[in-house]
Amino acid sequence: MLAPRLGVTGGIGSGKSTVIGIMAAMGAAIIDTDAIAHELTAAGGSAMPDLLAAFGPQVLAPDGALDRQRMRALVFAQPAARRQLEALLHPRILERCLALARAAGEAAPLLVFDVPLLVEAAAVRRGLQLDRILVVDCPPDRQVAHAQARGGMSAQEIQCVIAAQAPRTARLDLADDIIVNAGTQKDLERQVRHLWSRYCPAAPGEASAAPQTV
Repeated sequence: MLAPRLGVTGGIGSGKSTVIGIMAAMGAAIIDTDAIAHELTAAGGSAMPDLLAAFGPQVLAPDGALDRQRMRALVFAQPAARRQLEALLHPRILERCLALARAAGEAAPLLVFDVPLLVEAAAVRRGLQLDRILVVDCPPDRQVAHAQARGGMSAQEIQCVIAAQAPRTARLDLADDIIVNAGTQKDLERQVRHLWSRYCPAAPGEASAAPQTV
């Protein structure tokens, strides 16, 4: 029997990665679209020739990878550049996701697609043929605090990312299920276990020695 397909999304600092980590420890197979995007845009990545043709050498880092900071600034300033970037990357990301899903087969009780831009990437969302969509939600003030705690971005940069992402209401409207990250780690784990029992009623839901990540 094929594993149920769950799409998980949430805004920056929402706690999405923590929720997915808990599911991985419970035995879910994880397909991380951000990791796939990094693979495609690394030095020698299959998307790099088209990205350079579209945006020029300004988006090339010294190591030959995509300069993600410059690319981020460009798409924030120019909506047309963002659409062009998505048109180049999203079909490749979907293709890789589906290949990894086939490789995972029936080995895991749940197949989790980690998709930060699930709302924005409608074609990817449709192509994944998800059974459920889980949104990890967080109060805006805690969202900024969580993102700052991870380091690497100022409060102003975080606010720019939040403004560029789909509105919180759009994510919540898309959700089949919602986890509210407004309490303790223990509360977050309790919510994950509750949903796990619904997604995988035949699975024990105990932490595994080797979380499955594909």
